[in-house]
Amino acid sequence: MGDSSPKCLRDSLRQALSRREEKLCRRKLTVLPSSSVDFSSNDFLSLSTSPTFRARFLDHLKQAPPFHPFASGGSRLLDGNSTYSEELEGFIAAFHNAPSGLLFNSGFDANVGVFSTIPQPGDLIVYDELIHASAHEGMRLSRAEKRVKFSHSSPESLENVLHAELLTDPQLHDGRRNVFIAIESVYSMDGDVAPIREFIEVVDRLLPRKNGYFIVDEAHATGVFGPRGAGVVQQLGVEDRMFIRTHTFGKALASHGAIVLCCPDTRDYLVNYARTLIYTTALGFPFLASIRSAYELLVEGETEQLQCKLGQLIVYFRSRLDSLSSWSSSIIEVDHFSNSPIFSLRSRVPRQLASFCQQEGYNARAIMPPTVPTGQERVRVCLHAGNTVEEIDGLVETIEMWLDQTEKKTARL
Repeated sequence: MGDSSPKCLRDSLRQALSRREEKLCRRKLTVLPSSSVDFSSNDFLSLSTSPTFRARFLDHLKQAPPFHPFASGGSRLLDGNSTYSEELEGFIAAFHNAPSGLLFNSGFDANVGVFSTIPQPGDLIVYDELIHASAHEGMRLSRAEKRVKFSHSSPESLENVLHAELLTDPQLHDGRRNVFIAIESVYSMDGDVAPIREFIEVVDRLLPRKNGYFIVDEAHATGVFGPRGAGVVQQLGVEDRMFIRTHTFGKALASHGAIVLCCPDTRDYLVNYARTLIYTTALGFPFLASIRSAYELLVEGETEQLQCKLGQLIVYFRSRLDSLSSWSSSIIEVDHFSNSPIFSLRSRVPRQLASFCQQEGYNARAIMPPTVPTGQERVRVCLHAGNTVEEIDGLVETIEMWLDQTEKKTARL
């Protein structure tokens, strides 16, 4: 079929794309050679290429009865539910010390479902300014009275925002309306860990009526942080203070989908009102089996060695990056949070750096606005348990080569 869209519409689309091109923020789909060393994906434990994970997954598939449908066939409220799904939810919830859980097709669906349905008319949402786009989309659809951001990972800013809102709305102060605090435990672009204990102290002090409810996204912590990869919340032992926890499976767990951990009443409410659950085809059996395989490895402690290996590589890479300090900070600046597999190499020309790394066989990606704020462009580097010391050395040497070339070009200008 030919392109039959009106010319004026096509012109409008092209103009919008041209404006993005001018701002150096036009997105494009790319496929790098399979031989490239992965320093980009969220496959932190390298489970996607793990023989142990693959064997466990294939075993689950083989255990399916003959003619067992691999497709779910519909929404979970129609034909897409199964005993396997519900047992999997219970299995995961038990691992995370949660009363119940509800599976969603993705972390995006989970966040949109939660934020668009749980806050009630008159309620307030206060959110970290760097919260994920999926949370923003859910909040946009929310019936909450007001949405207010606070400075990234700042207990002081959270306190100031809450204090100001309590002064203007007595119903929040006396508990007749609710306050939802939306955060991530580990942030995807900088890899930093939220000061959750400090946030709890602020909320307890300012909301003595216990009408403050935390919604925390553990997407980038799952499998990497906490006991057996259970996440930051369990590492801190504050599970009972989180109203909702969302864990996703498409990153360190090499699978697909997400689970919302919550109380049974909240789960039932989401089943009845979350459109991203109600009006979509449920995950099929292969996806559920993959999730089950990953969580069995977590429960059995099979991934602890991978966590340890990843931690050692993080320390090594951090020490190697120290050699970059001899170059001008105007060319590159390393930003890293302790124990995180996510590194941020800030640069005014991140696309040039990323392209140079890719040409040398190292897959690292430039992150541009609007994904990150203007002025915070960077090359995002992710480490994986399957990376080697030699690969890290090669990446650092490549970055040094680029810095040397860039510095010489700058000197000639």
